[in-house]
Amino acid sequence: MSVNIDMSPYFSKYEQLMQIVDNIFNKMKKDFNNEVNCDNGCTDCCYALFDLTLVEALYLNQKFQELDQDLKYRILVEADKTDRKTYKIKKKLFKSQQQGAPEDELLKTAATEKVRCPLLDSDKCVLYPHRPLTCRLYGLPLKVGDAAVTCSMSGFEPGVQYPTVSMQKLHIQLVNLSHELSLGIRSRYPELYTVLVPVSMALLTEYSHEYLGIPTREQQEDLEGKQEDPSRQWVLGNKE
Repeated sequence: MSVNIDMSPYFSKYEQLMQIVDNIFNKMKKDFNNEVNCDNGCTDCCYALFDLTLVEALYLNQKFQELDQDLKYRILVEADKTDRKTYKIKKKLFKSQQQGAPEDELLKTAATEKVRCPLLDSDKCVLYPHRPLTCRLYGLPLKVGDAAVTCSMSGFEPGVQYPTVSMQKLHIQLVNLSHELSLGIRSRYPELYTVLVPVSMALLTEYSHEYLGIPTREQQEDLEGKQEDPSRQWVLGNKE
């Protein structure tokens, strides 16, 4: 990330939300120890196809920038390959949507697609402590749309009712935080907070002032100067 703006207040809120998510996972792991089979060495969730909200993408990108240069280069090479594959899959899903395929069917199809995460290195996540929401909950029964889904490695039995985690509710919280962030950085793009990207694109993207729609210092000073100019306010007032 090349933006020299303090996003720590928003990242702090994001980390607090992730702590709540981790607590949910730990409780489910305790209550259903035989069913939740997440353990060191399991990489099933590292091949899932999902997108990140703005705050997740910015946070992951910042943590990625802190890695060793050689490691970053290797990951970016893999991220480029992954992004090309992800694009083809999304293009196919979009075509199915245009042909009238129902949303539930599209979600099920997306869930069957396997794309290796570029952060997976020697069967370990390079940024595991900073992994996104979906990675943290993948092994639990999740409510996605109207369906309850879980990973293929879990021991949850089909047809048996279990507590589920609403991904929609958590996603709304992430979108709201992304909205707060976009307002906080004074982005000139009103829909910036709605942008969703896969992990690969979050790593490849240069989140510059231009990309985020953040006014330069000169633009900001010019804007503030016009707002504070009494004569300008008087002229505008008379025009009204």
